[in-house]
Amino acid sequence: MAFKSFSSEVSESLANGHNKGQSFDELYGEPENFLEIEVVNPRTHGYGNKMFTDYEIVCKTNLPAFRLRESSVRRRYSDFETFKSLLEMESSRVVIPSLPGKVFTNRFSDEVIETRRAGLEKFIQAVAGHPLLQTGSKVLASFIQDEVWDRRSYY
Repeated sequence: MAFKSFSSEVSESLANGHNKGQSFDELYGEPENFLEIEVVNPRTHGYGNKMFTDYEIVCKTNLPAFRLRESSVRRRYSDFETFKSLLEMESSRVVIPSLPGKVFTNRFSDEVIETRRAGLEKFIQAVAGHPLLQTGSKVLASFIQDEVWDRRSYY
């Protein structure tokens, strides 16, 4: 099942003519529970063999499992790898989706960075949208919302 934001569901509803008899608030008001996550704004830092790219995770939600209604944090690909490993250790009943593959050539090209960004977004949306992980994971909300994420605190 693909992740759909509230706004895309409203757009589909309007396009399909399913809005007959619904009030403005019913169509555009805040849903009872919502979770929108995007991975945006990749930035490459450093020089030579010390270069890396990080990505901004933007989250808007009213789910009780998340402390903040809105947050924005930056994470490296290696942070996503650690996060995935921690989820697998923590949640053996849930199949954690794959991350986009490692790239060894041209890894700082715009095309490679955009492909990776899209893959990371798909990954984090699938993970954060899983009901068992939303309620049972100690690492999920922290990874998405804590400005400073200390991976060592989970080992």
